[in-house]
Amino acid sequence: MRKYLILPALLVATGAVTALISFRQAKTSAGTPQGHDHHADAVQTSGGREPTHGCVFKTVYEGEGLDTAFVIPTPDHVLRSEQRGLQWLVRAQAPNGGFGSGTHARQDIMDPHAVNTDPATTAMVAMAMMRLGSTLDRGAHAEPLKRATTYILEQVEQSPKNAVNITALTGTQIQTKLGVNIDVALTAQFLSNLLARIGEQHGSYLRAKRALNTCVGMIQRAQNSDGSVQGDGWAGVLQSSFAASALESARGVGAEVDEEALRLARDYQRSNFDANTGTVATERAAGVTLYAVSSSTRNSAAQAREVSERVERAKKEGKVDRDAQVDSKTLEAVGYTPAEAEKMNAAYQVYNAAKQRAQDERVITGFGNNGGEEFLSFLQTGESLVIARDQGWKNWYGQTTKRLVDIQNQDGSWNGHHCITSPVFCTATSLLILSVNNDIEHLLAQGAVKYK
Repeated sequence: MRKYLILPALLVATGAVTALISFRQAKTSAGTPQGHDHHADAVQTSGGREPTHGCVFKTVYEGEGLDTAFVIPTPDHVLRSEQRGLQWLVRAQAPNGGFGSGTHARQDIMDPHAVNTDPATTAMVAMAMMRLGSTLDRGAHAEPLKRATTYILEQVEQSPKNAVNITALTGTQIQTKLGVNIDVALTAQFLSNLLARIGEQHGSYLRAKRALNTCVGMIQRAQNSDGSVQGDGWAGVLQSSFAASALESARGVGAEVDEEALRLARDYQRSNFDANTGTVATERAAGVTLYAVSSSTRNSAAQAREVSERVERAKKEGKVDRDAQVDSKTLEAVGYTPAEAEKMNAAYQVYNAAKQRAQDERVITGFGNNGGEEFLSFLQTGESLVIARDQGWKNWYGQTTKRLVDIQNQDGSWNGHHCITSPVFCTATSLLILSVNNDIEHLLAQGAVKYK
């Protein structure tokens, strides 16, 4: 294994998450997409750039607005890095509209036009384009995004009935390292994000919704009895984590998600970490603690946030003592049934213990260099912090973006140095990390507690 630059420890704080790389977009009464190109609509400030209109931080939940201190303007050096990376990605698009990562057998091939296109890589690139401000109808890269979307929809529509994946390709870098059914999980996530942005009146809405329901059916058919997904790769826990997140995100846009399948998926991720002993199950994480703890954190975090907010609300209302600790007894006093209290307390404890492990420098440095799996784990962390309404996310953002900018290649791309080496996949994931602050409102809404 060759060793290159190290991405140093990323500082992680509490977070809560429901869906990988997810964001929601408010619709106008006419259903007009409300995409925002933060590069085009920015003004200079002393701390960098911040949007002047478009993605306005509005209501998050229960009539409560977003604290503006939570918002981080994108620094100039990050904006320049994003632009360079996005320009490189656009040039990497194939004539059929897709993007490719290449095969596990030829990880040395770095030319994006010398590999076959695949749905998983295309979905990651398309999500990066959306997060960086483009929609199917507007934005600097609307046309490449539209072509990528058409490619993805055709892959889904051409898949055999009762299949568990949307491509006949085998042996891609992404499949070998994450799992043979990773394409459908990442495609489902992209389609959920797309539906949240375009609105029901858009001409592509029904086609995308049908495709999403097809993907959801495949994910659920591929689910094992323990909640994991069939066809583990080298780090199969990540495939299962993304599948769980995809189901949650799909449910949020009205897809046909089986609640029992979602519960099993969450429980499986939570079971990989023992909050009492700190033991991490890494058998399906390639022996890498980072992959396991980031997955456990991500899929228990939404419930952990609910617990935190409901307990704080109960304290203000005098239902529990101001100094009450979070445990099953406290949660019953808050209003959970005994069974619910046990389950929610377990999620809360797993989340808070796992996120401590996730910020350990020895855990994050892992192999001593970065493959695509590391970038994906860092992305899960960043989104978790935002959804958690955790002020600690600002420290994470500053340190992480600086380090990503520092290891960017001269041509604007990023690539992995073990396992997933694909510059297309790694560049798309890096851009999603750098631009996570573009989706603060949407990510917060993912974990918002819905009070009766």
